[in-house]
Amino acid sequence: MLFEYRRELAGGALLTTLNLESELLQGNPLGDPYVRSHVVLLPPNAQPGLPLVTILVGYTGFNHKVVNKSSMWEPTVPERIASGMASGEIPPAICVWPSCETRLGGSQYVDSSGTGPYMSYVLDEIIPAVESEYACGGAGRRVIAGKSSGGFGALSLVMNRPGYFTAAASHAGDIGFDMSHFRGFADALTCWEKHGGPAAFLEKLPELHLGFSEHAGVEGLAMASCYSPNPNAELGFDLPVDPETGDICHDVFAKWLKFDPLRLVEQEACAQALRDLNCLYLDAGETDEFALQWGLKRFREKLVGLNVPAHIEFFPGGHFRMDDRFAVSLPMLLGAL
Repeated sequence: MLFEYRRELAGGALLTTLNLESELLQGNPLGDPYVRSHVVLLPPNAQPGLPLVTILVGYTGFNHKVVNKSSMWEPTVPERIASGMASGEIPPAICVWPSCETRLGGSQYVDSSGTGPYMSYVLDEIIPAVESEYACGGAGRRVIAGKSSGGFGALSLVMNRPGYFTAAASHAGDIGFDMSHFRGFADALTCWEKHGGPAAFLEKLPELHLGFSEHAGVEGLAMASCYSPNPNAELGFDLPVDPETGDICHDVFAKWLKFDPLRLVEQEACAQALRDLNCLYLDAGETDEFALQWGLKRFREKLVGLNVPAHIEFFPGGHFRMDDRFAVSLPMLLGAL
């Protein structure tokens, strides 16, 4: 989605957009735009050499959503960060929110033949373009943070591209797929049956009001497009459950599990990538609706066993209304550079 935006925030910070035409996304399988606007936050009087913070949004997040206010009284994430910088609680940095949404709701920031090379898009096109435009970031000066699917993305990018980032945070990131994703399969099945099957549901999607089951239905399709692509399948990907019987397709779900940070960290190169960070911050709500606090608790045990240092917190509340967590993590991450 391409648009222009410019707004002054607290302390004179500037919220704007950087337009980028992608070579990597041209001809992507879902036909999503390859020319996009990426939201950028510039601190007041930004000077060359500032760190770059890449912030990954959760599933169904996108560039317009980052800049739009949903409440007159509750600040957005960019507004919170600008206020933190103005008060001195958050060190000055340039922030970018990559536009990595797909027509199914999200890319999970992975390279997939079912969606497109979104990990490479972030690391090899978006971040270099921002660094070139604003003379920021570079080796030893890159931070990544995200929430929900964005938290998963932050961990995934760090482990798959060792040394690229110096500090990272995952706020209620997707961890423990065998517990979190399974919770939504029954609702997805109900949705697909209600609308005549996955293909019929996908065709109707642009005109539907997304209730609880419909959200589960499209999320199941989106995750499959990222984790179990199959160009020979009707939709371009395989589903982890049989839409007719509800049976679990264990061979397909095994492909999903390969992306799970719980499994990924067992690879020594991935564990070492986390060890090499100056700061790793992880948190989740004590009553997360997707059971991600339990995924984080399991991940914590893995990190301890692998001698990976991390700052881990469990905060009161659930998966939603956690935008304030960036004000907790960013001072630690930027202070560790």
